[in-house]
Amino acid sequence: MQPEDLKYSTTHEWARADGEIVTVGISDHAQSELGDVVFVELPAVGTKIGKGDVLGTVESVKTVSDLISPVSGEIMEINEALPETPELVNDDPYSAGWLVKIKLDAPNELDELMSAEQYETFIQEH
Repeated sequence: MQPEDLKYSTTHEWARADGEIVTVGISDHAQSELGDVVFVELPAVGTKIGKGDVLGTVESVKTVSDLISPVSGEIMEINEALPETPELVNDDPYSAGWLVKIKLDAPNELDELMSAEQYETFIQEH
């Protein structure tokens, strides 16, 4: 089961809101589908990003996948540990393996994301 305090996108990113700052990562389902992550490319701090925009890429032994932003805003922080230890995305996708922190432009975008229960159903149907 997915963590209940997160919101989920159809592209398998998660979002955790803390006021106007949203931490974004990929779901456990996504990391398991990717396989061993070997490289993560993230945007520069200060980059403006729109909901649905590519915010980086994750490369695994199987494939390279785009990371899609679940919200609009400005990149405030990136996970500096990922260039040296990209496997954190596999080992701890909901904590140490987070990707970016975004200052939210439109709080209502969070309402458009799925709950943990909805995301679980989405995974089973796709």
